[in-house]
Amino acid sequence: MVPVSTDHRSPTPGAAHPLGAVPQPGGVNFAVHAPQATDVWVCLVETDDSGARREQRLRLPAQTAGVHHGFVAGIGEGARYCLRATGPWQPESGLRFNEHKALVDPYARRLDGALGDGAALLPYGEDGGPSETDSLGDIPLSVVTGAPPAPEPGPGIPWDRTVICEVHVGSYTARHPGVPEELRGTYLGLAQPAVIEHLRRIGVTAVELLPVQACLTEPGVRDRGMRNHWGYSTGAYFAPDPRYAARPGHEVEEFAQLVSALHSAGLEVLMDVVYNHTAEESVSGPSLSWRGLDAPGYYLLEDGEDLDYTGCGNTVDCASPAAVRMVLDSLRYFAGEFGVDGFRFDLASVLGRGRTGTGPQGPVIPFDHRAPLLTAIAADPVLSTRKLIAEPWDATGEGYRVGGFPPVWAEWNDRYRDTVRDFFAGGATVGALASRVSGSQDLFGAQGRTPFSSINFITAHDGFTARDLVSYERKHNEANGENNRDGTDNNHSVNHGFEGGTTDPAILAARAAHVRALLATLLLSTGTPMLLGGDELGHTQYGNNNAYCVPEGTPAAEAFAVDWDAADADLIAFVARVAAVRRAAPVLRQHEFFDGRATKDGEPDLAWFGADGTEMPGEDWQSPEVRTLQAWVDGSDVRAPGRDAALAEKDALIVWHAGGEATVVLGGPESCTHDWELIVDTTLPTGDPGAAPDGATTSRTVFPSRAEVKVSGPTVLAFQQA
Repeated sequence: MVPVSTDHRSPTPGAAHPLGAVPQPGGVNFAVHAPQATDVWVCLVETDDSGARREQRLRLPAQTAGVHHGFVAGIGEGARYCLRATGPWQPESGLRFNEHKALVDPYARRLDGALGDGAALLPYGEDGGPSETDSLGDIPLSVVTGAPPAPEPGPGIPWDRTVICEVHVGSYTARHPGVPEELRGTYLGLAQPAVIEHLRRIGVTAVELLPVQACLTEPGVRDRGMRNHWGYSTGAYFAPDPRYAARPGHEVEEFAQLVSALHSAGLEVLMDVVYNHTAEESVSGPSLSWRGLDAPGYYLLEDGEDLDYTGCGNTVDCASPAAVRMVLDSLRYFAGEFGVDGFRFDLASVLGRGRTGTGPQGPVIPFDHRAPLLTAIAADPVLSTRKLIAEPWDATGEGYRVGGFPPVWAEWNDRYRDTVRDFFAGGATVGALASRVSGSQDLFGAQGRTPFSSINFITAHDGFTARDLVSYERKHNEANGENNRDGTDNNHSVNHGFEGGTTDPAILAARAAHVRALLATLLLSTGTPMLLGGDELGHTQYGNNNAYCVPEGTPAAEAFAVDWDAADADLIAFVARVAAVRRAAPVLRQHEFFDGRATKDGEPDLAWFGADGTEMPGEDWQSPEVRTLQAWVDGSDVRAPGRDAALAEKDALIVWHAGGEATVVLGGPESCTHDWELIVDTTLPTGDPGAAPDGATTSRTVFPSRAEVKVSGPTVLAFQQA
C-alpha cells in the first residue's frame, strides 16, 4: 500500500486560470475543472531509490465557477502528481466520483508511466457501487511541465502549393538506415536530414502526423494482449506521446525540435487530433481522467450512459462549455507553443453535434455546421489561420457530411478515393472520374469554397497501402485478433491474378504500372493531394487494411514499419517527377473551379475528350464500356495567384485509360494545333519519357496535334504545350 500523508503542505487559493499545473515563481498553481465535485486533491507522488512510492494528498482550497484551484509552494517542473476527486455517486446522472481512483489531469503537459491492472481502473465494484481498489500505480502520472522551446516560424505554404504526406512517427523511420539507430521511430528520427531530404525530393510540403497526443490503449485492445498502434485513443490532449521520445521524459522538447526542423526545411506540420472520443470507452470502462471529474460536462450522456457516435464507446460533448474550452485550449497550445501549422480532425462530424434536435434516423443529435465548437474554431484569431482539415463523417449514417463543413475547412474526400480506385479497377465511369479529378465541384462548389477544400487521397492509414491495393482482392487482418471481422470489405482493389506477394514478373509489372497510374492521378488532379507515407517506396502491410494494433511489446521496427532497404527507387523517382510537374504547372492547381468560361483564347477553361479525340458525347459519360478520358486545360487564363506567367501560358492535356489495348487520338479544341510534349508516362518505371536506361536524360518526346498514342491497362499520360 502506498503511504499517504495530507499535512506536509497547505496550498493557498491561487488562481482559477489557466487550467492545469502551471509552474510559477516559488511553486505551481493547480486548477481543475470539476464543478460537481465536493473536493479535488492534488496528489504528489515521489519514488525512492528502491522504487517505493509515497503519495502526499493536498486538497485544493478554493473553487471558482466550477474550477478547484490552489497554489502549492516548494515544487516545480518535474513534480509528478495525480488527481483525486470526491463527490456524489449517481450513475443515472453520469456522476461516478471515487476517491480511490487516481486520475490524469486533463490538462497534463506530460505523462509518466503506463496503464496497469485494468480491473483496478474501473470506478465500480462487483456490486455496481464504488470500487474500493486504489488505482495509483496502475495509471500514468501527470508531470508538471513548463513551456517548450520557442518554435521556428512555419513556412506558410499556400493551399495551391500544398502536398500532404501522412506519416506514422514510429513506423516511418523505425527501419531507416540513414537515421541513427537510437533515434529510429522517434520524433528526432523524423527530424533527421535524410528523412527531410527524402520528403522534399518527393514534393511534400506538409507532414501530417498520425496522433501524437498521448495515447492510452483502450481496454478491449489491451485484453487481447495488443497495444494501439495508430494512436486514436487519447489519454491526454496536451501531452506529446511519450512512446516517440528518444530519451524518456524529453518528449516535449523533442516534439518541439521536430516541428522546428521541419519548418527550417520549408515543411509544414499538421497534427491528426482525436477530440471526438477518449480512451475511457463507455461507462463500463475505466475511470482515467474526465469521467472521474465531470462526465456530464465532457461526454454526451443519456440517463448516465454514453451516447456512442464514434464506435469507440463514448462521444465528447462538443456543445459543452467544458469540452469546447478544453479542445480550444489544446489546439491553441500546439499551434502557439509548438508552432503546429494545422490539424486534421478525426471523425470531425462529432464536432458539429449540437445538444438539441432529432436527426433523420431517429433520436440522434444532428450535425450542425454552426455548432458551438466549429463556430469557435472558425472564429478563433489563431486557429482560423491554420490549415483545418475535417474527416467529415463519424460512426453514424447521419454523420456522413462530405462537403458540408464551413468554408474555413478542407475535408478528406473519400468519394475521390473510391472513384479513382474503382475507375482503374474497371468500375467507375469516366463521368464519375471527371468530377473527382477536376476538384469535386459537386461537393465543394458552394459557400465560397475552393478546389483545395477537397483533400484528395487514394490511400491513408485506414485501409490498404497503394501496393496492397493492387496485390489483394480482400483484407487479411487476422493478426489483429478479431477473426478478420475488422476493417472494411469495400476496398475497390484487385490482385492482377494472384493474391498477395509473388515473383511473377508479368504480375509485378502490371501492379507497378497500376500504382503509378493511381499516384499520378492523385498528384495531377485539381484539389489538395495527400500521399500515404511509404506508398512512394512500395510499402506493404501484407493485406492488412486496418493496421491499428500490434502485440504489446512489439518493437517499432516490427510494427508495420516502412522497409527502406527494400524501397523501390524507380517509384521514388516517379513520385518526385510527377510532384515536380504539378509544382511547375499552375494550370493544374487553379484556385477557382472550372466552369466552362471562355478564356482570352476564346476556348473554354476545361474541355473533355474521348479516345477518338472528339469532345465526349453525352451518352458516353455514364457508359461502363468507355474507359478513356482526356482533359484539355487552357493555359491562357490560369486562376492561380503568384504564378510564373511563362509556365501558366502552356495548355495541358491529361489522358486516363483503364481498359485493354486502345488507340487514343490526342484531343483538343479545333484551334489547338500546337505540338504536345509528353512529360509523364505511367507505363515507364520513373514516368520520364526522356530518360535513357542508364538514367541519363535524352531528347524531349513530342507529338503533333491529333497524334495517335497506343495505351493498355491502367495508364496516365500528361502532356504540356510544346
